[in-house]
Amino acid sequence: MKEFFKYVFATVVGIVISAVVLGIIGFVIFIGMIASVGSETETVVKKNSVLYLNLDQAITERTPENSFGQLFGGSSDKSIGFNDVARALKKAQNDDNIQAVYINVSAPNAGMATMLEVRNAILDFRKSKKPVIAYSETYSQGAYYLASAANKIYLNPEGELTFKGFSSELMFFKGALEKLGIEAQIIRVGNYKSAVEPFINTKMSDYNREQVTAYVSSLYDTFLTGIAESRKIEKDSLYQIANQYKVQFPKDALAYKMVDGLKYKDEVLDELRNITGTDKKKDINSVSINDYIKSLPTQGQSSSKDKVAVIYANGDIVGGEGSDEQIGSERISRAIRKARLDDEVKAIVLRVNSGGGSALASDVIWREMILSKKVKPVIASFGDVAASGGYYIGCGADSIFVQPNTITGSIGVFGIIPNLQNMFNNKLGITFDGVKTGEYADIMSVNRPLTPAERAIIQKGVNKTYDTFIGKVAEGRKKTKAQVDSLGGGRVWIGKEAVKNGLADKLGGFDYAIASAAKKAKLSDYKVVEYPEKIDPWKEFLSSAKDNVSAYYAKKEFGENYILYQQMKKAISNTGIQARMDYDIRIK
Repeated sequence: MKEFFKYVFATVVGIVISAVVLGIIGFVIFIGMIASVGSETETVVKKNSVLYLNLDQAITERTPENSFGQLFGGSSDKSIGFNDVARALKKAQNDDNIQAVYINVSAPNAGMATMLEVRNAILDFRKSKKPVIAYSETYSQGAYYLASAANKIYLNPEGELTFKGFSSELMFFKGALEKLGIEAQIIRVGNYKSAVEPFINTKMSDYNREQVTAYVSSLYDTFLTGIAESRKIEKDSLYQIANQYKVQFPKDALAYKMVDGLKYKDEVLDELRNITGTDKKKDINSVSINDYIKSLPTQGQSSSKDKVAVIYANGDIVGGEGSDEQIGSERISRAIRKARLDDEVKAIVLRVNSGGGSALASDVIWREMILSKKVKPVIASFGDVAASGGYYIGCGADSIFVQPNTITGSIGVFGIIPNLQNMFNNKLGITFDGVKTGEYADIMSVNRPLTPAERAIIQKGVNKTYDTFIGKVAEGRKKTKAQVDSLGGGRVWIGKEAVKNGLADKLGGFDYAIASAAKKAKLSDYKVVEYPEKIDPWKEFLSSAKDNVSAYYAKKEFGENYILYQQMKKAISNTGIQARMDYDIRIK
């Protein structure tokens, strides 16, 4: 028995010691990971190097700081800002150590206007006469759109190039809600305000079908035009190739001159060796775009004290502080105010990439834009989408720049009040009873339907918000409210159409907007400063580690359908009157 207790005791002690040792080792590894995430080494570009352009990573509004979220594969996965890609390619044009650009892209994670910004930067790099080579085993349509900016496109002989045209598919929840005993009570203004349709319809309304058909067709036209120009193929021919699904195998892509050759990667690497003068037995000197941007100088590096402030407004519009992936009314309005009160800031550019959100939060940001406009030039640059609340916050700018494929407009508001009475009573057997001091004390209760009087009250509030919205657009765009209303009603417009109807001023990318702001401020020498400050990675890690772990497992479980999970989660969390366009548009 003594021997038994001796072995048990030894085992327990061993387990405890092992746990402590493993804990210490884990802590040391964790600290090492933190150090590796937070540290940066100087980028050295060797002679005769190739700039490796990985466009399969997330292409965002601006490059995030090294993030602890990467430890859990969360929302802070490896990504790069489109503006840094453009700046890096601009520098590489005159970098004697860079001999060529190699593009790797198969399924880019970026919006259409963002891809256009990157594509234009690649085309601009080609002015240096340095070759740009794209290679992939598979090209999605978005990948091919980016790759088509290269001098040469190569496809694996057994690979795949998708070229089939665009389609739009919406998910409707009405049937599911009915099975659950949930009624979505909708209060809205605008027949085109289709963000509510998934909750009340089983298919697209005629109004929504009309606008979706219009903007998908326009997006496709921009897509085909870009490829036609760079590949020297007639746009009508490209349309027929897609419409008849003529590219089914790699040899088809070669026959229709959509690629320049069918090669394995070793053959492409040999071509890069020839370009750089590298011995076939040696590795090619290369530098990734992510490392190369670390060597970039500060934007608009100058001895001048004059500055152009760029304020990034990216994501859903919410009240409070928000995050780097949300437009918090407090954080963004504070950034605008800071730029306005800084005498060295001579002009402001608001960079918007948002489908909207809280109408109240949008108005808070709009107010700061108007105050700034009174004392210095204010320009708005719209990215992939600047719709509904996203349009609201930028409509007061002196000028609005859009890309041809920017999604904008969607001037309308709505509210959703769920009625869960049937679910509680008939599905769960739960009933409610209580007292109240006034007829409308429980006006937003979700355990019963709205009364006609309550619905009228809420409709009145939504109508007032819409009237305020179109009034501020009319003021900013120098139109009558009737004119804005005719363009509003929740209707979505594509960028080039927005310029024609007066909701935007000019077609042009991010750099054009900055140049316009500088010109309006009569600046020839200036620095570009960015607001708001990026959130500290350590604080982000502490505040969002749980969310990052949850997102990691959700992505793993849902795969490509993770985006649907995100949209449903977003819809559930919406509160208050919304100025929102609930579309997520991606090329596959």
